[in-house]
Amino acid sequence: MISEKIPVAGPWITQKEIDYVTDAVANGWYENSTKYTHMFEEAFAQYTGVKYAVSLPSCTSAIHLSLLALGIGPGHEVIVPDITWIATAAPISYVGATAVFADIDEKTWCLSAESLQECLSPKTRAVIPVDLYGNMPDMNEIQKTAGNYGLAVIEDAAEAIGSEFYGRKAGSFGDTGVFSFHGSKTLTTGEGGMLITNDSEIYERCLVLMDHGRQSGDILFWNTEIAYKYKMSSLQAALGLAQLERIDELIEKKRMIFQWYQEELKDHKGITLNCEPAGINNTYWMVTAIIDAELGLDKSHLLEQMNKKQIAGRPFFYPLSMLPAYCFSEEARQAQKRNIVSYKISPYGINLPSGFNMDRDKVRYVCDSLISVLND
Repeated sequence: MISEKIPVAGPWITQKEIDYVTDAVANGWYENSTKYTHMFEEAFAQYTGVKYAVSLPSCTSAIHLSLLALGIGPGHEVIVPDITWIATAAPISYVGATAVFADIDEKTWCLSAESLQECLSPKTRAVIPVDLYGNMPDMNEIQKTAGNYGLAVIEDAAEAIGSEFYGRKAGSFGDTGVFSFHGSKTLTTGEGGMLITNDSEIYERCLVLMDHGRQSGDILFWNTEIAYKYKMSSLQAALGLAQLERIDELIEKKRMIFQWYQEELKDHKGITLNCEPAGINNTYWMVTAIIDAELGLDKSHLLEQMNKKQIAGRPFFYPLSMLPAYCFSEEARQAQKRNIVSYKISPYGINLPSGFNMDRDKVRYVCDSLISVLND
C-alpha cells in the first residue's frame, strides 16, 4: 500500500510557467493588459493551423459562442455523441435548441458516423463531434455528411489538444473548434478555454458576443445588443502560453504514461485500453480501461475497490440520455433504445490515474491493484 493517494489527473508546472505568470502579475496592466492574451491566441492559432483564436473562460463558453455565431436557436436540432461530458450538450439548451444523442464507435468511443446519419432530421442544423479522451472520430465521414446536409460542425477538442487526424490538428476540422484548459487537462490555465476558426465572420461575431455586445474596438461603452462576459485574464493567458511552448513535451509524457499502462496490462485478458486507429495520433488525455462485462464488475465497484488502495479514478462518462438532466425527454428515450454501444461500454469503463506526476512505479502499482481487484 502506498502512503499518499494517487490522483486521477493534474498538471505539470515548471519555472517557465511561474516566470510568465509572475511577469503578468507584475507588468500585465495598463498598456500591457492584453499582451499575454494576444500572444496566447496568436500562438494557439498557429499551433492548430487556423487563422483565428479567441481565449475564453471555459470550453463551455466556446461552445455557447459557436452556436450563437452560427445562428443555432429554437426549433433547431444539434447532434452530439451520447458519451461525453454534459458541457458538450448544455449550451444547446442555452440557445433554445434541442440536443439529439447519437451513438459512439465501439473502438474510438467517439461519435459514430453511421449513427450521425441515423439521427438526421429536417431540423438538424449542426453536429458537435467530440475528441473523447484524446482520440478522434472519423472526421472524413463526419465532414462528408455535414457537407451533404448543410450542417455546421463544432469540433469539441476539449480533451485532445495536439491529437491529429491524418496530420491535421484536433480542433481544426469544424466551422469552429473548442478547447478546455481545466486543471485536469494536458494544457492548463487552471480554468479556461479557446475557440478557433478560419471564418472571419464567426470570429468577429464572437468578439462582440463575448464582450457584452460591444463592437470590436469600442471605447465608448456603446452596447449594440445584450450579450455575455466571456474573457480570459492575462494571468491565465500567461500560464497557457508557457504551457503551449512546452506542448510537445507535455504530449510526449502523456503518450509515455499510456505506453507504461499498455506494457503493464498487455498480458491480461478482459481489459481494453484506448485505441489509436490508423491515421490518428492519440494524445491519451485519460488512460481508460474497459473491463469485459463477463467479469461481472461494473465501474462503481471498480472505483470503490481502487479507492481502498489509495488510487483515484473516474467513471467512464454515463450516456447523456441516462442523466437526470435529460432522461425524461423524448430525444433521450429514443437514444436509450438506439445507442447500443454507448450503453454497452459505459457501465464497465474507468479512467485510470493519468496526471503528469505519474511514473513507471505508480503505473505499475495501479495496474497491479486493478488486476488484484479483477482476480478477487
